[in-house]
Parts: sequence; C-alpha cells; structure tokens
Amino acid sequence: MKMVDTQIRRRGVTDQDVLEAMETVPRHEFVPDRYVDQAYADHPLPIGHGQTISQPYIVALMTELLKLKDTDRVLEIGTGSGYQAAVLGELAEQVYSIEIVPELAEGAARALARTGYQDVQVRTGDGWYGWPEQAPFDAIIVTAVAEEPPPQLLQQLAPGGRMVLPLGPADGAQMLAVLEKDRAGVVARRDVLPVAFVPLTGGH
Repeated sequence: MKMVDTQIRRRGVTDQDVLEAMETVPRHEFVPDRYVDQAYADHPLPIGHGQTISQPYIVALMTELLKLKDTDRVLEIGTGSGYQAAVLGELAEQVYSIEIVPELAEGAARALARTGYQDVQVRTGDGWYGWPEQAPFDAIIVTAVAEEPPPQLLQQLAPGGRMVLPLGPADGAQMLAVLEKDRAGVVARRDVLPVAFVPLTGGH
C-alpha cells in the first residue's frame, strides 16, 4: 500500500506486524463520508465533536511503541473514529476502548462491527478512570493529551506493561511518551517525539 510505503516505513516504523496491520485495516471505513477521498493522506482528519483521526504515521508509531503480542489485552482511551482500535485489534487478543462522546462511541462501534473487529469492545465513558473491571492491561494507549499520566491508568497497567500517550499542555509543547512499569511496579518514562493532540476531557 502506498500509504505504508511513503508515510510510515520511510519514517522508521519497522515492525512487520504493525506494517501489515496498517495495510489491512480499511481506513476509509473510519472517516466521515466527506473526507473519504483524503482517508489515506498524510495528515489528521476531523471526525466531528472537536476530535480527529490521527495521521497514519502517528497511529503506526504509537502502535509499534506498544510492542504488542497476540496474547495481550489492550486498553485504548479515546476511541474517536475506531481506526486505532481496529489496528490494535489486528495485533492483540482483546481491545477495550473508551470514548467520552457518545455519538463517536456509537459510530466507532458500528464501523468496527461493519469491518469485522469482534475482538474490540467500545463503551462510552470517562477514559481518565480507565476500565477497572477489565484490568489489568498489558498495554494502554491514550489518544488525547494530558499534563500528567492519569493515576488510575497507571494502576490498571500490568507489571511488565507499557503505556503510550502524549503528555503536556493542551495548547503548548506536547511529547509522545512511553511509560514502562517493571515487575516491581516502578514506572519509567521515555520521550519519543513532539506531537499535537486534542486534550483529554472529562471529570478530572
């Protein structure tokens, strides 16, 4: 696929499973009809309610940073269009995704069902608090920016797990970060590159 060759592989994403997932998921099924002609373009797209679907490269990079195994259980905060969840669904055993905007959650659930991703569960809720009844998770991905990692999400991350999320102010310098929890529960942070995400909203 041209998108994978020109936007993703050439920028350094090398995990073959991730590249194959990006080639497999029909991105055009997850964008609003008026943007279908731009579905595979190298930029984010609006999906309504002030939210966006991330550019393909960022989806691929965040997925690669999770280092998923096919036995992993993954929590996604910010379902949005459902596209990132579908990519995760190609790689993990089970994906749980939370979206705070009911209309987006419903639309994503329909798109995921239409494209056959039965291993992805979507619910409407405040992602800041995670999905405690399904915890712990081997990996957590957050697709909206917060100034600090939500404490409940760190608690729900399994020992040996990793979280990928943007950190920083909503209107300032943001950094894509990887948080790894060791077997003793100690969390280490590694910054990857500057990014720009919409803010994580909710009761916090």
